[in-house]
Amino acid sequence: MIPNPTWGNHQNIFKHARVNYKDYSYFNPANNGLNFDGMIADLTAAEKGTVVLLHTCAHNPTGVDPTQEQWKKIAEVVQERHLLPFFDCAYQGFATGSLEDDAYAVRLFDSLGIEFFVAQSFAKNMGLYGERVGAFYVVTKTEQQAKFALSQIKVLARSIYSSPPTTGARLASTVLNTPELYQEWKVELKAMADRIIEMRKVLFNAITSNQTPGVWTHITSQIGMFSYTGLSADQVSILVNKYHIHMLGNGRISMAGLNADSCKYLADAIHDAVTGTARL
Repeated sequence: MIPNPTWGNHQNIFKHARVNYKDYSYFNPANNGLNFDGMIADLTAAEKGTVVLLHTCAHNPTGVDPTQEQWKKIAEVVQERHLLPFFDCAYQGFATGSLEDDAYAVRLFDSLGIEFFVAQSFAKNMGLYGERVGAFYVVTKTEQQAKFALSQIKVLARSIYSSPPTTGARLASTVLNTPELYQEWKVELKAMADRIIEMRKVLFNAITSNQTPGVWTHITSQIGMFSYTGLSADQVSILVNKYHIHMLGNGRISMAGLNADSCKYLADAIHDAVTGTARL
């Protein structure tokens, strides 16, 4: 099961792997937040043993994450239904600026003795897009199960890419295993996350200053690189064609691509798209 919506490439991955999947409720367009009740209902109805894809933090594309209390309820359902969580950890540090806080869900499930998978990427938080560095973890209850899993992973790795490139992996390993570099990385990662959070505030203030109709609190309550603005396809078309603000038709924008000046420009364009009254 995968959340609706999710990162666009998840469907491609599972289709090419010939893995059948179903969606579970996640985003609530009525309030641009989490459809928690729908999510719990769908997970509760899932067959035992179902693999459930969960975004660890900074959900892509919505920017909507469960709270810590909601994660506890999700873990409870996972245990009751004997589901197998598969965490996609692509943005650790991007949500709160804290590696520890952004790992809450994974550590919670581990503390409860739940078996799970984690696919982690360092492409974003270490700026290693060209290297596509990551890691795959399998958390099992016994050492023997871990050995079984490792043997299967080696078979898959051999058939897919045999030997991965090492440059990016060595860079990541050097940062993670050198205390001075690790601390420097954490400081820089927090600064980047704080800038994204600040851009959310600047955009929200600009929109509310324009007195644009609608509720816009989701701009600041959502988290991570992306935001589901709640704009319709027609409104997005106005932003693209009139203001050359290029974004997805579903209204998703990259908060990381904004600065103080462009937030004002975007807010004015949104006001025009929503009200039909140009302000530029």
